[in-house]
Amino acid sequence: MQFYFNPLDPACKNVVGGIKQGEILQLNIFCLKNEVDTSQNYGEKGVFSPKTPASEDCVKPNAKAFLRLNHDGEAPTLYPMITTDFGWTISLSISGIGLYFYSFTIENVGNIACGHLEMGYLTSSDHVDGFLLTVSSADYRTPDWFKGGVMYQIFPDRFCKVGNAPVLKGRINREDWGGTPSFLPNEQGKVLNNDFFGGNFKGIESKLPYLKDLGVTVIYCNPIFEAASNHRYDTSDYMKIDPMLGNEQDFDDLVKAAKKLGICVILDGVFNHTGDNSVYFNKYGEYPNVGAYQSKDSPYYSWYVFKEFPNKYESWWGIDILPEVNKNSAEYQNFIFGKGGVLKKWLGFGIGGYRLDVADELPDFFLKKLRKSVKEEDENAIIIGEVWEDASNKIAYSTRREYLQGYELDSVMNYPLKDAIIAYIQTGRAVDLAHCIRVLISHYPKETLDCLMNILGTHDTVRILTVLGGIHCQNKQEMAQDWAFLNENARKNAIEKLKMAAVLQFTAPGVPSIYYGDENGMEGHIDPFCRRCFDWEHLNEDLIAFYKKLGKIREEYREIFKDGMFELLRVDEGFFFYKRTKNEKEIYVYTNNSSKSYLLNLPEDYKDCFSEQIIKKEINVEPYSYKIFVKSNS
Repeated sequence: MQFYFNPLDPACKNVVGGIKQGEILQLNIFCLKNEVDTSQNYGEKGVFSPKTPASEDCVKPNAKAFLRLNHDGEAPTLYPMITTDFGWTISLSISGIGLYFYSFTIENVGNIACGHLEMGYLTSSDHVDGFLLTVSSADYRTPDWFKGGVMYQIFPDRFCKVGNAPVLKGRINREDWGGTPSFLPNEQGKVLNNDFFGGNFKGIESKLPYLKDLGVTVIYCNPIFEAASNHRYDTSDYMKIDPMLGNEQDFDDLVKAAKKLGICVILDGVFNHTGDNSVYFNKYGEYPNVGAYQSKDSPYYSWYVFKEFPNKYESWWGIDILPEVNKNSAEYQNFIFGKGGVLKKWLGFGIGGYRLDVADELPDFFLKKLRKSVKEEDENAIIIGEVWEDASNKIAYSTRREYLQGYELDSVMNYPLKDAIIAYIQTGRAVDLAHCIRVLISHYPKETLDCLMNILGTHDTVRILTVLGGIHCQNKQEMAQDWAFLNENARKNAIEKLKMAAVLQFTAPGVPSIYYGDENGMEGHIDPFCRRCFDWEHLNEDLIAFYKKLGKIREEYREIFKDGMFELLRVDEGFFFYKRTKNEKEIYVYTNNSSKSYLLNLPEDYKDCFSEQIIKKEINVEPYSYKIFVKSNS
């Protein structure tokens, strides 16, 4: 006897993904006749996505079945399921939010547990891997305006410069836009990151038409507040714009000009640590007020944790220029969350929300207060956490996190998808990519899934083109050499791989985020080489046009990409075929990262979204190709 349970099939689980507190959850197991084929049929034989069995393929079971359900860390409870003509069913609601696990026990048969591709598999072992279930608050909502759009991440010092940069103490003004960023340590062994190329708000504003043409709807800026370094993650003053970028009026002008083009600006919130050279810590005495380093009587003393005052203090990853903030400090919390505090001040400029740096370092109670403060000011503001793993079951510092249960984050950076796309492009193993996407859909609440920040690279990672080009360096001295860049032929091949990766990035659930310059084929290894200046004098028109086309496809079919369902149709070696659907509208996507050819027989005529040509009821899938297509009358 065969059994069928697929948590991504609404016939098996009426709510795909996480559920809300008190929501009715119905689970169905299908009991099948022997030798029943539950695969889709799209051409020649391969590995297919399962489909719901037909009623004639099911039999009424003669055994009892039970749902095994447990809250995270607790013992499971067995709930008897009702026998039906097709198998078993159970309906229930869960009153408590949190992380749950479930599986099924069939009397005298075994357990149906979470298997490969998140599919149910039968096991006789009592130690089963349960399906993960995230239960969020009944009122958990994420901003609709963000969904279906296109994000663009900007490292402000390196994107675009208009005018002359001010000369400031402790900073090196670089006049060689596009030169190699400083990366060698000084005599004390420290990399100061104090060379500035002068990118500013006026520069970003001047490129808004370019971003609009890319289809960008959201600009995410790395930190903009006054800081000693060019990356500005060592905040000196949360209440001031860094003078190299401009002033508050320049920022206001940027936000308003962007909004006129339908683009919203979100900011980087760095609330886990400050700089040691800051108003608050003031280690070097460069600010007129008394900092925590200078005196225990400082109004900022409670912000930090000193092991031995003043020279031994908690710092982020032991980096002493980044003293860690005491998140329990009532004074610090009021400064960030309170009326007239940091969050509300910048939201007052009309920004669209915050991306939170090192969210794992921010305790749950802190994130809850942060969300409350942000949503009080603007209920439609987005809150995105920097989380590198599956955020639904993340354990940080021995604590299971509560990011996606309705009281903390709206979204997270989608590093799992980034890694899966890159691995697929490098290896051609479509089954692993399928597994990643199925896990995300199954584990995350739909409200979160549609807001995921889908990246291929960021300021913290090697440039995607460099990754796909396969150049490896042992140290930063090697990364700065000419041979660390792709030759013409390797670059051409890497760009073709990037196009396939971008197709996946732009059509998977969530919002694609372009790291500035990736659309222009920028290269570079880890920090600071992934943070070079955008080369506006040499544009890769072909690659930029490709990204523009992807942006237009998302814009035209935004209704689908906003919150449409994802359905995997076929996975066969390097062939990956799926569709996105919303109501009666559908859009199909495939990538073939293999040397094999395929034939897709279609029920009607379709339109190729890239070429606009009509496809007559069949597609010859060429090796190493991709396509996005819709019904010809769509």
